[in-house]
Amino acid sequence: MSSDHGSALPEHPALSDQVEGQVTAPPNPLGLPAIAPIGGVGIGIVAPYDFALDRELWRWAPEDVALLTTRTPYAALPVSVDQALAVGDTDVVASCTTSLIATQPRVVTYMCTSGSFVHGRAGESALVDAMLGSGAPAAMTTSGAMVMAMNHLGIKRVAVATPYDTEITQLLVDFLAESGIGVAASAHLGLHGLIWRIPYAATVELVRQAVDQSAGCDAVFISCTNVPTYDLIAPLERELGIPVLTANQVTIWAALQLAGVATVGTGQSLITRTAEDAA
Repeated sequence: MSSDHGSALPEHPALSDQVEGQVTAPPNPLGLPAIAPIGGVGIGIVAPYDFALDRELWRWAPEDVALLTTRTPYAALPVSVDQALAVGDTDVVASCTTSLIATQPRVVTYMCTSGSFVHGRAGESALVDAMLGSGAPAAMTTSGAMVMAMNHLGIKRVAVATPYDTEITQLLVDFLAESGIGVAASAHLGLHGLIWRIPYAATVELVRQAVDQSAGCDAVFISCTNVPTYDLIAPLERELGIPVLTANQVTIWAALQLAGVATVGTGQSLITRTAEDAA
């Protein structure tokens, strides 16, 4: 059975005006910009399989930046040195980087503190090389970003607050020492999972403990990209009178620096001083 509904429907302009894989824009009576403003600069992120704070990362990113996140394969491990070794394996990070390249990121960053300091400075450099070797136009890790941020602010002695156990916390202390930064004191929670559920109040008390034990420090660093920190930075800086750096903050800041883009954030020394330096 056939039917005739008159003339054929016109072709959609986005389908009819394709030339060598490019789509010609249809008429624009609304006066919209030629290209959507979201996603002008892509930042590729390789995160551990248990990373749960995607929304926090976007708070540091301006509107013309897209955060393009992938995760390492799942491993049934508690938060531990073994987990850091698993998620920080160079072959794993290289494979994840390859999966991001189709989105054409300007920078790829490995977003895990322990996974990037577990093998010291040499291990951190190997992760950067793995990402570059897999097609990243530029690459950074959280631990590399941490050192970059401290050097940018002229920090020589830092207090460290972590959710980890004693063993992982000591590896962070060793990494900082190897990078020429002294650790005045450290405090840790000894957690082995569900780190993204740490209440803000618990993190604040941990930071105060670390700073109180330091007998004077240039800054405090809150480790682990699964610790929520955005809303704590400005009030803690006002209370303590020193820069407060966090794993997610320094990672996004460093990646955006490499991409030539300013970071969003008020009342955060790292961001405000960077803006002043650029002015």
